[in-house]
Amino acid sequence: MNWNNVNFEAAFGTLEQLTKSDLPEICFSGRSNVGKSSLINKILGRKSIARVSSTPGKTVTINFYRLNEFRLVDLPGYGYAKVADHERERWSELMEGYFRTERNIKLCLQLIDMRHPATEFDISMLEFLTHFNIPYAVALTKCDKLNKTEFNNRLSALKEELGDFGNDIPIIPFSALKGIGAEDIRKTIEKAIEEN
Repeated sequence: MNWNNVNFEAAFGTLEQLTKSDLPEICFSGRSNVGKSSLINKILGRKSIARVSSTPGKTVTINFYRLNEFRLVDLPGYGYAKVADHERERWSELMEGYFRTERNIKLCLQLIDMRHPATEFDISMLEFLTHFNIPYAVALTKCDKLNKTEFNNRLSALKEELGDFGNDIPIIPFSALKGIGAEDIRKTIEKAIEEN
């Protein structure tokens, strides 16, 4: 699978703008500032194809990146308190609309900051994906910010926190800075596309 031939394709801010799903899609979900853009850049081997913002809540569109065999889809971040209610409603409609329309979603990569317990939003998102039978894996971002003991403790704790969702969910510690987990994420994506 060629990860180098990739182009930013489109950004859609409303449900009506979404184009037909004519290729397999791998989507990325997570709270604002969890590191979705950094992860996408890392697995694609690009510095800035996905724009990284220092301001949480900046990604307010669904962004599509086209590769030869599939698309990567960067969903708006959720759970950022300083966003106005009407914006949050728009995001919610956009997110739900994306999942509820007939899209060829092969995998949703749910990002959770490894340094902290899974948030209510994270758990709700996993419940949503489970309910709609959408395959998913979990990437634990910012793992390089923990020392070895903290890393092991948080990994055990997160496995317990996510225990209700079963033991067979792929859980991948990831660091955009050091590249930890990038190859595992690529392999998980490739497997999802090949299997379905």
